[in-house]
Amino acid sequence: MTPPRRIGLVEDHESVALGLASMLAGEPDLELTVTAGTVSELLARAPQLDLVILDLRLSDGSTPQDNVQALRARGLEVLVFTGADNPFLVRSAARAGVLGVVRKSEDVRTVVAAVRAAAGGEQVVTTDWAAAIDGDPQLPDVGLSPRQQEVLTLYASGEKASRVARLTGLSEQTVNDYLGRIRQKYADAGRPAPTKTDLYKRAVEDGWLPVPERNHQP
Repeated sequence: MTPPRRIGLVEDHESVALGLASMLAGEPDLELTVTAGTVSELLARAPQLDLVILDLRLSDGSTPQDNVQALRARGLEVLVFTGADNPFLVRSAARAGVLGVVRKSEDVRTVVAAVRAAAGGEQVVTTDWAAAIDGDPQLPDVGLSPRQQEVLTLYASGEKASRVARLTGLSEQTVNDYLGRIRQKYADAGRPAPTKTDLYKRAVEDGWLPVPERNHQP
């Protein structure tokens, strides 16, 4: 008899975790073997898994892209399980290498089918998220370099340009030049960000900053 696929879940809402466990309980080919509230907690337990189901919205301050990259670095396949209605975040996770996305609002049959397919290494894209995964031209990637991402993350999270300069080892003028180029890239992509609040929103949308639990802005 073929052993069941071993599934891990990263989800910090107990009710959601219990709900998914209930969905999978009657599936003999799928075994939910570990549940954790953060990616670091799951990895610390060093599980041998066929798939990790990952919530995009975690309360530990992590970003979707960082979480996916950490899991992929350990050779783990990832299926995003989310209630976040934000295609920019989904694209961010997709670029980091997830197998697919399924909404928490989907019916049990759809969720189970998505988990089964992803656990077998198949790509999974539900219809209403296909545009986000496939790179809909209405959702352009601004193409920030790693250094620009670092400056944007620090500045948009509330740091002043002078503080960003100290943290990155750049001059304040260089930081301001970076910010000007970042704003220009967003403008060229049709997503202008003239203010610090706008940059904060763009950084959240693109996964460089964690999704706030409330309507927080710097």
